[in-house]
Amino acid sequence: MGLDARQGGSSPTPPTRRKARPRPDGVVSSTPGPVSRPSDHARAPRQPGDHRPRGGGHRRPIGGEMRASLDPSPQGTRGRTRWIAGLVLILGTVLSACGVPHGGNAAPSFPGLSTTPVTFRGDGGVTLHGTVVAPPPGRERRAAVVLLHGAGPVTRAEYRNEAEAFARRGIVALVFDKRTAGYSSFHRSYQVLAGDAVAATRALRSQPGVDPDRVGIWGLSEGAWVAVLAANRAPEIAFVITAGAVGMSPARQQAWSYGEFLHHAGVSGSLDHMMQKTGVRQVVGAGLFPEADYDPVPSWEHLRQPVLALWGTLDHEAAPRESSQVIQDALRRGGNTRAAIRFVPDARHNLHVSANGGFDRPYELAPGSADLQATWIKTGVATGSTRPPSQSHPTSAVTRLAPYESPWGQVAAFALFALAFLGHPLVAAARRIRRTPLATPVRRQARLLATFGATSVLGGVVYFFFLVFTAANLIGPVIGGQTIPWLILHLLAVATLVTTVTTAASAWRHRHRLTTGDRVHCGLLLAAGTVFLPWALYWGLLGS
Repeated sequence: MGLDARQGGSSPTPPTRRKARPRPDGVVSSTPGPVSRPSDHARAPRQPGDHRPRGGGHRRPIGGEMRASLDPSPQGTRGRTRWIAGLVLILGTVLSACGVPHGGNAAPSFPGLSTTPVTFRGDGGVTLHGTVVAPPPGRERRAAVVLLHGAGPVTRAEYRNEAEAFARRGIVALVFDKRTAGYSSFHRSYQVLAGDAVAATRALRSQPGVDPDRVGIWGLSEGAWVAVLAANRAPEIAFVITAGAVGMSPARQQAWSYGEFLHHAGVSGSLDHMMQKTGVRQVVGAGLFPEADYDPVPSWEHLRQPVLALWGTLDHEAAPRESSQVIQDALRRGGNTRAAIRFVPDARHNLHVSANGGFDRPYELAPGSADLQATWIKTGVATGSTRPPSQSHPTSAVTRLAPYESPWGQVAAFALFALAFLGHPLVAAARRIRRTPLATPVRRQARLLATFGATSVLGGVVYFFFLVFTAANLIGPVIGGQTIPWLILHLLAVATLVTTVTTAASAWRHRHRLTTGDRVHCGLLLAAGTVFLPWALYWGLLGS
């Protein structure tokens, strides 16, 4: 659920690579040359007086000098070149800001490491592609680990830092692109993903230099649920490492996480309640939250392999204090005596560093995290802290919808709003063509009601799903405990109710001038305005 710290580094000498050569199977592989990168965390220090933007290079001003030109003269060609270069620079800046990492098959950024592209069949025969990142060849076969993604359509590039960190410590790592078939924001199956994970471990066991008896699995967040399921299914998996594992249902965890990010931004009141309570319950009730009620506890109770469960002390997504206790109790009930629970200081949900108390998303690994995991894989000894972090508030159960809250009731309300508010311009245009418009005072009030009502409903729906898809991370400025968009929606909701009253009053005053069609038109608008009142109260658009 960041900025790629790797892009901020520098090296005294540029990396060199041999030219990529095609293999007989059509896969292009590349052999890296030496690259200077001393550690996971080292970055080139900024020198005093160096005011260049991070990421290297100089930012080019965006303005008139980047205008496109169709002039075929040399001046026009230079203009087009500047324009294209500007677009490329802007695109690169945006991708960097969005945390788009380097390609998964790129050469490793540490001398001696090698990458090998692999293809294997996942659950249901789906073809999956990955990359094996390996340390320099040695005399003995090495332990190995498959890295499993967190939630979302994640590619192997997202976990190259982790893969290289393991490889630098003598452990082979496989990262692969998450399936797209059968996986989306609204549909997924953890059992299917577990099948993919088992297939990945078997593909890794067959790699040269890998000890098949020491191949384990590593999972972050959603991947932690999948890792434990895969280990239940495949006893040959030698060990399990989880990062940011969640001990309660996805819906319950997500509601808690919304609250963490909103409270950090200073949000309180109706928006906080809407996201943690109303919104999550409606999404679950509508079937738009995949695996919402999944219970991870039984799989932890059946886990027999050695397990290292890690949480960052700045984790605001997994409810770490609560989850660690739930998982520890489940392991104890299952009789697993080879379990270690540890907490990584100053690390966020994905065990990366944080400069903002765990609410940012950098790509740099937390100091000591990789060493802790590698040592445990090799020796079975877990170092680090056993003291869980504090948790600002406990999670709460996501209750089922009451009959009056039914998603079908929401659909009916939206249908009425669409017919009345969005249909008003079409009806008004048709009446103008027929030269039978509403009486002028009624027409003005009806137009305002339709405008405010449509904007309130559409704006509320769009803003809610924007917060859902961004996990309440991007909310903008906050005034008086409310975000600017939420305050605007409050004003629009009040305006909708006021114009409902004024439209009703105007229609009553001019009732003798209204035709039967006018009365139907006004009645539909007033019905929508009346239904809007309880709808807006339910969604918090009229709350403080």
